Amino acid sequence: MKPSESPEDQSTLEMVAFRVAEQDFCFDIMSVREIRGWTETTTLPHADSFVKGVINLRGAVVPVIDLSDRLGLGRTDPCDRHVIIVAVVDGQTIGLLANMVSDILSVDDDAVHPVPEMVSGKVRGFVSGVVLLEERMLRRLDLNSVVERSNPVAA
Repeated sequence: MKPSESPEDQSTLEMVAFRVAEQDFCFDIMSVREIRGWTETTTLPHADSFVKGVINLRGAVVPVIDLSDRLGLGRTDPCDRHVIIVAVVDGQTIGLLANMVSDILSVDDDAVHPVPEMVSGKVRGFVSGVVLLEERMLRRLDLNSVVERSNPVAA
């Protein structure tokens, strides 16, 4: 906190932190509906390669995105240790395959920094910022970019 700031001037964000392909990521916890263990998916023909398939979530069909594949970090071969973070993005419920959820964090606004200008546009689309903590840095995901179709079909 800067000397001229009062505690009321500083805003705190609640984030869920998780690992994908040995890398740390986070996003706003208000998007999280639940966190569940890995469940086998039903594959769908002609789905994007990063879509693992769909699961039945209490009667709703929910697509599961392999975050590692979507972010260009390689495909995940899921096992019982993996988790699915069920999130709501623009009113759509999706599952995000991750290695593990590591923390629920309270992050001050001033700990979130913009992605450096030199980083490629593709990365900047998926990552909306970098969160600096005492001992590590987390990439803040832009969930809208993650779920956006890479090749939209014309109507």
